[in-house]
Amino acid sequence: MGREAGRPDSAGEARDAAALAAERVARLSYGKLVAMLAVRSRDIAGAEDALAEALLRAIADWRRFGPPANPEAWLVTVARRIDADRWRRAVVAAEGAGDWLLREDGRLASAGLEIPDDRLRLMLVCAHPAIDPAMRTPLMLQVVLGIDARRIASAFLVSPAAMGQRLSRAKARIAEAGLRFELPSRADMPGRAEAVLDAIYAAYSLGWDIAFIDAGRSRDLVEEALWLARLVADLAPEQAEAHALLALVLFAESRRAARRDPATGRFVPLLEQDTGLWDAQLIAEAERALRQAGTLGDRGRFGYEAAIQAVHAARRRTGTADWSAIEHLYRGLVAASPTLGARIGHAVALAETAGAAEALTQLDAIPAARATQHQPYWVARAHLMTLAGDKAGAMEAYGKAIGLTEDAASRRFLTDRRERLDS
Repeated sequence: MGREAGRPDSAGEARDAAALAAERVARLSYGKLVAMLAVRSRDIAGAEDALAEALLRAIADWRRFGPPANPEAWLVTVARRIDADRWRRAVVAAEGAGDWLLREDGRLASAGLEIPDDRLRLMLVCAHPAIDPAMRTPLMLQVVLGIDARRIASAFLVSPAAMGQRLSRAKARIAEAGLRFELPSRADMPGRAEAVLDAIYAAYSLGWDIAFIDAGRSRDLVEEALWLARLVADLAPEQAEAHALLALVLFAESRRAARRDPATGRFVPLLEQDTGLWDAQLIAEAERALRQAGTLGDRGRFGYEAAIQAVHAARRRTGTADWSAIEHLYRGLVAASPTLGARIGHAVALAETAGAAEALTQLDAIPAARATQHQPYWVARAHLMTLAGDKAGAMEAYGKAIGLTEDAASRRFLTDRRERLDS
């Protein structure tokens, strides 16, 4: 007898199909689901544990009955039941436990309504003053946006093992201290906005970086980051950096269609992109956001970065890049926020205005310990050494950059540049 159409013909196939369905919803919606659970329970670690158990139950249940029409809703419902059962077991011996649970449920149901997105509320919770400032953004990236420790480590230029340990210690300290965070409101935005903006930008940047490695996950991260950037700018209209961050990610997103050659799939660097493929509507929205940021006070990190991208975007109208303006803005960025990326960008811009020798001097001033595992550093060094006529140094730098590049299209681009130099 033939099997029924669309149904697996073995227990193994059913198990595999259920596991794949659970893995897919976890990959695409992990952060959103944790946020929905944690905002209600105010317990980040407990929300993660409940979701993990719900995913295990999903595999068993979906193996028997097939995935539900709304897997996210199924997981949230089951995870909340798991979490509620744990709380009831914890307080059942206490006098008045039933009354306590009713009061707690009623209080939570009416709390936190000033922030209309669960993910943003949990990000603000992760920026609580009781949490180590250095771990606030990594916690947001892992817990709220579902980014694994390895990719978070790459963004913060530390080893995956070190980042994993730091995240585990941060969550363990939260649990050991018995912290139960109040649900934040708009009044908490100014004091906690910096870490939230950093996390949104890091999420967008990671989505950009993996665009050619995992297109589905990249799109998910980018859309979440754009949504959150717009939301924060709307909820914090007096925060210049919120509007500047929105401008920055919009400028970057406007170039998405031009990053690959439509015929060959080859990676296309910024200065070689067909500006006709840039999204004029996104550029216009970015320019409006940047103008709004400019009316609100002193320019910060995101203000400088967005202004640099605005000058690049102007090439769509003028046909040329104003390197004098770009170098000037990079100097301001380095003064405001001397990150590794800012210093590398300044060196590259300086090559266009003052020559490769001075640019290499700037690059050499970066401590080697910070740069050795940073792929953009080696790409910039290869470029500058090529301009300076140091073929051997450029070849070596290209080799290091290629070794640190995950994306196949970018690796092919760098390999082509090295081969062209060699020939």
